[in-house]
Amino acid sequence: MTAGLALRPLTAADEPGARLAHDELAAEGFDFLPDGRRDDWPGYLADLADERAGVELRPGRVAATFLVADVGGEIVGRVSVRHELNETLAHVGGHIGYAVRPAHRRRGYATEILRRALALARSVGVERALVTCDDDNIASARTIERCGGVLQDLVHTGDGPPKRRYLVRTGGA
Repeated sequence: MTAGLALRPLTAADEPGARLAHDELAAEGFDFLPDGRRDDWPGYLADLADERAGVELRPGRVAATFLVADVGGEIVGRVSVRHELNETLAHVGGHIGYAVRPAHRRRGYATEILRRALALARSVGVERALVTCDDDNIASARTIERCGGVLQDLVHTGDGPPKRRYLVRTGGA
């Protein structure tokens, strides 16, 4: 099912597809693209490269790798792997955030994206990744558990549903 899936950085040619994916997920209250200079695509790509290298980080940001999931030249999802956690990420954001576009769900992409993200997290020194999801997001909870996630607790953020906080070993799922 997930044959041909590749995780890769955004390119200049990805702007239309990435913006479309962002708009689709925004309708569900989720940002496909991490905050940045969305009106200046080359600047936005430079921001992502700086974030990956851990240089010139904007306030509240940590070193992180943002990749899109590509199948046959189409962006089907995305993942952010944070190399470290700040206070907010340690509470609700976690090391890994992923999403699959609505038209591409229920094909195993989320599980494969998370598995590959865990290997990437391991490569940047994360041994146990914190991965979170909304308490009512059963599909995401199952994906995290399928990849070895162990529920640690449930936290209330004050707005929206509580967050499930999982720890996942990055040495293999």
